[in-house]
This record gives sequence, structure tokens and C-alpha cells, in this order.
Amino acid sequence: MTRPRDNPASRRTRANGDGTVYQRKDGRWEAAGYVLAPSNTRKRIRVYGTTRKEALAKLTEKIAASNRGLPVPSAQGSVAAYLTYWLENVAVHHLRENTHTRYTTCVNRYLIPGLGKKKLSKLTAKDVRTWLNQLRTTCQCCTRRLDARRDQPRCCAVGQCCHKLLSPLTLTYIHSVLKSALEHAVREEEIPRNVARNVRTGTPRPRRFEPLTADEARQLLTAAQGHRLHALFELALHTGLRKGELLGLHWEDLDLDAGTAAIRRTLQRTSTGTLTTLPTKTRASERRVALPTRCLHSLKLHQEQQQREREAAGTTWQHNGHVFATAQGRAIDPTNLTRTFTTLLRKAGCRRIRFHDLRHSTATLLLEQGVELVVIKELLGHAHIGVTATVYAHVRLRIQRDAIDTLSTALNTPAIIEAVESKGDEPPPCAALVR
Repeated sequence: MTRPRDNPASRRTRANGDGTVYQRKDGRWEAAGYVLAPSNTRKRIRVYGTTRKEALAKLTEKIAASNRGLPVPSAQGSVAAYLTYWLENVAVHHLRENTHTRYTTCVNRYLIPGLGKKKLSKLTAKDVRTWLNQLRTTCQCCTRRLDARRDQPRCCAVGQCCHKLLSPLTLTYIHSVLKSALEHAVREEEIPRNVARNVRTGTPRPRRFEPLTADEARQLLTAAQGHRLHALFELALHTGLRKGELLGLHWEDLDLDAGTAAIRRTLQRTSTGTLTTLPTKTRASERRVALPTRCLHSLKLHQEQQQREREAAGTTWQHNGHVFATAQGRAIDPTNLTRTFTTLLRKAGCRRIRFHDLRHSTATLLLEQGVELVVIKELLGHAHIGVTATVYAHVRLRIQRDAIDTLSTALNTPAIIEAVESKGDEPPPCAALVR
């Protein structure tokens, strides 16, 4: 007599490549099959389930992903281990030094304490979203124990939480660092997808800035007359160069006869505490800008003044080729320039603004004069015109309103214009149709 298990009709047969499914001695079901692995190789994997159907479904999902060309994740370590590897072996070669320092601080302060213990291959979008929500609502004094290091505790240690929360901009920055790290893990085929991209943090409101008006800009330039860095402030207001780009200018970058300046480098203080000349912020920032006649005249006077300072310094002069240098020829510290700028604002009777707001002032004044947005984008060295349009959207809206008012005036009939002028604030009669 044929037993049921020997009957071919009762056997559970699977085609080649579908893998095998069987029940283990502990009662669980195990499914095994071959899938695509990194370096275009094949790898046998095993999945488990409480039922045969569950184990088979997991294996089918893995094989389907393999057939779509997605390799099986090879990451076995934690998120903290991969972030450390990424900072030390990948990011350090692709980021500017100051940017790498900020990334390192972000990873050590927020990412590793929050997500570091999780397995990289098992990190989900839900984990990232839960962690970001916790960051958004957690007091940083409590989390980082800032209050415990104060001489006089005033937050958690005394039972009165100050609710020092992270700003939306900081949350977006932390999220972007995680996305960058996981994106490289995808490229190295450590994980199949970047789960951080599936989490939306919302678009934070841009920082508000108050650029100088035309009258305030004239006040500042008048107060700068006679200052040894008068040419720098004049160049900043006329060209919108960044602080580091101004301090990184060399005389070889200037063509005073042709009236142009080549922006090739920037001066920054790095984490080591030294002033270093670095490439421009982006490739688009490396550009050539035209110099107005007023700036050319100031630069020529500044060159003569620098020559007199060089003769007075004698052997103590340190020749670095900088256009704007100290009286001994050394590069100017960006922090010292900020102090000088603050003193100049006080002397001019202007409200206090950041030095970077001179750049915003240049763009705003140019837009109000009707200069094309693409011209301003090239002058400022923005990588994309969308950046220029987004930052100065409020100025463009004001210009649009003026343009619409101009069009409205042009479309009014002479009778309506005469009625408006005669009745003052009274509402005009119904306008005739314009054909």
C-alpha cells in the first residue's frame, strides 16, 4: 500500500530557483534560496517564520528583489560602526574641512546616540521618523546633560525644564547628514535602499535677513572713507562677494586694466585653528566678476597704501600676495573683520547686521534696479538659479506688485484717470472694457 508521503500528488514540489522550505526541529519553518549578492555574485540566504506560508513569503520577496537587480544587504554591523567608517574613509575625502567637522559633530552628538545601536541592514523609515520626532520634542539640556556641567543648574537639575529644543533648520541638517551616509551605503551595496529618503521633515522657513537700503549703504560707504579697508567694504557692497572670497583674493586675481576679478579661492579658519586658503564653496562659485570704476579706483589707492605699509614694515613684512592683509602683510582673520565691520556700522549710525548681509544687500538692490535674476545668480556664484529665486522671493514679489500697478495704470482709460485725480480717495466709476 502506498503511503501518503510517497504519493507524487501529495508532494510539495518547487521549481528550480524557487528555493527550499522545511520545518526545523524547534518547530519553526526555514526557507533557503540563492539571491544576488554584491560584486554580481550569488549567495544562499535563509529566512525563518512561524508558519510555512510566512517563511515562503519572506523568501519569495528576497528572490523577487534579486530578480529586479537589488543585491542582498551585506551590512552586518551597527549604524554607529558604519557612520564612523563613512566619516573616516569617505566623507573626509569629499568634504571641505569645516564641513567635515560639522558632520562629525552632528554624528557624535545626535546620530550615534539616537540610532547607533541599531543594525544597519535592519534600519527602517519608522526608526528614523521615531528618532526625529523624539529629537524634535526633547530638551537638549536633559539629553546632553548640559545642565549638569553648569556652575548654577537652572534646568533639569532644579526641576524646571527650559525646553531648549532644536530648531527646524538643525533637524533638517541632521536628517541630511544621515541621508548622505545611507546614500553611500546604498552605492557600496551595503543596504538595498536609503530609508532616510522616505522620511519627510518638512521645509524649514529660511532665515530672515534685513539687507541695507540704498540710503543705509551710502551711509556705510561714507563712514568707511579713510579706513584702511575701505576698498574691501566697497567691493563687498558692489559685487556681493562672500567674506572668505574677499579675504582670499590675491593681487594676481585682479586685472585692474580690464576691470575684472577672478574668484578662485576662499580664506577660512579650520578646526586646527589656522587660517587656510581653500577652493571656493562650489564649482559655480569659481567665477570672474566685473568691477565698477569706483571699485577700481579704490583698489588702486589701496595698492599704493599697501606698498607704503610694506616699506614701513621692512623685514617684518610677510608677503602672501593677499589684496586685503594686515599692516604686517599677514592674512586677515575673518573674526577680526567682523569686529571691524561692527565698529564701522556703529560709526555710520546703521543698525547692526551680519557681514554676510552685505551680500544680501547687493542682490536686493540689484533686483530693485530691475537687473535680471540670471545676472545676479552669476554675480553671486550660486550653483542654481532656484537658490537665487528662493532667497530673494520677497524682493521679486515687491517688484511684481510694482509692475502690476504700472500695467493697471496703463490699462485705465483717460476718463477713469481724470476721475481718480479729481475725486482723490473716492472709488472710481466702473471701468469700460478694454478691447
